[in-house]
Amino acid sequence: MRNFIFRHRISFIVVLSLFLVKVIWVTWSCWGNGSFDNEKNDLLQRKNFLVSKIIVEPRQLLREMPSGIGLQFQGEWALYSCSMLAEALSNMAELYPETKEESLTTIDSLIQIVKSPELRLYDKLRWDEDPLESLDGDESHVSYLSHLAWMIGNYRRIGDNTKYNQLHDSICETMNRRILQSPLLNIPTYPEEPVYVPDMMVAIVALSDYSVLNNDKYSSTVKGWINRAKSEWIDAKTGLIVSLLDESGEIDTPVKGSYSALNCYYLTKIDSVLAKEQYDKLKTHFCQSFPASGIKEYHDRACWLGMDIDAGPIILNLSPSGTAFAIGSSSFFNDTEFRKSLLRTAEIVGHTVKWNDKRHYLLGDIALVGEAITLAMRTNVRKR
Repeated sequence: MRNFIFRHRISFIVVLSLFLVKVIWVTWSCWGNGSFDNEKNDLLQRKNFLVSKIIVEPRQLLREMPSGIGLQFQGEWALYSCSMLAEALSNMAELYPETKEESLTTIDSLIQIVKSPELRLYDKLRWDEDPLESLDGDESHVSYLSHLAWMIGNYRRIGDNTKYNQLHDSICETMNRRILQSPLLNIPTYPEEPVYVPDMMVAIVALSDYSVLNNDKYSSTVKGWINRAKSEWIDAKTGLIVSLLDESGEIDTPVKGSYSALNCYYLTKIDSVLAKEQYDKLKTHFCQSFPASGIKEYHDRACWLGMDIDAGPIILNLSPSGTAFAIGSSSFFNDTEFRKSLLRTAEIVGHTVKWNDKRHYLLGDIALVGEAITLAMRTNVRKR
């Protein structure tokens, strides 16, 4: 009996010690969060890690993506890893001007990777034609083209290089034409699938960026899409822009935390007033502060442990992707306390490791795209 009690006491002490170590680690890792000056070293080291993992041969980058998710999602995750890193580098060029030239060189390399046949393959297989070799056609290809155009927009915005201007012109003309051909002003990500509104928002962000660089060209499409979104694509229960639309424009599914947080982030790049309205509604319906702070995946029901195809593993109601994307809006609107709480949750779940001049979440070794997304969200500042 005494041995039994002794063993349980030892187990309790070990568990308590591990818990205290974790608390101390999280506190120390998050100590500087709250200002971009204090976070500078952390952000630059995370950038170094991502550059070392993503600026590689396209086939190697694809191998960095989990094999179990299949060819399509490997391609998507590799594409998103590149576009989110390009966005983070563009943001950091604003925050830390001394990084501008390095950022331009790295974004150039990222564009080359995304242009490669290997990265285009996932989209080519779904549409049965190459997205860059069919710009005169009418198929959507919005997933691939919008991210590439967004990346080129960032490249042009922070530098004067005209290297990709012709490609940028062609892609944006194609996206604008295909969007206007649709009575809904929406085009599907893939054949015979619903419209994924966040995917469409990338196209609208890319066209918005292009209009700033080209005397408001395509700004009418951007404004028309936003007006339709505010009047037609709003969830009646939450007031949030919907997640999916069917081919007739009807709302396809209830809004979810992952898509809604991503919508809010993209809106910060198109319409800051609407973005703030949507962000406030997101916090009203999806914010959770206990037992862990973050964004819930479902606003109308509890899910303490589950799996969602869009959000990932749900633990204690929280949406991993929704919580990560909410960092983007909280950064943009200087919602400091909420941003700190989201970063604490990210640290608790992800656990930062550092080696020489690089640092990253341990989960970044499994899902590199999550690391790139988080860096883009953390650096989402109002552009000058």
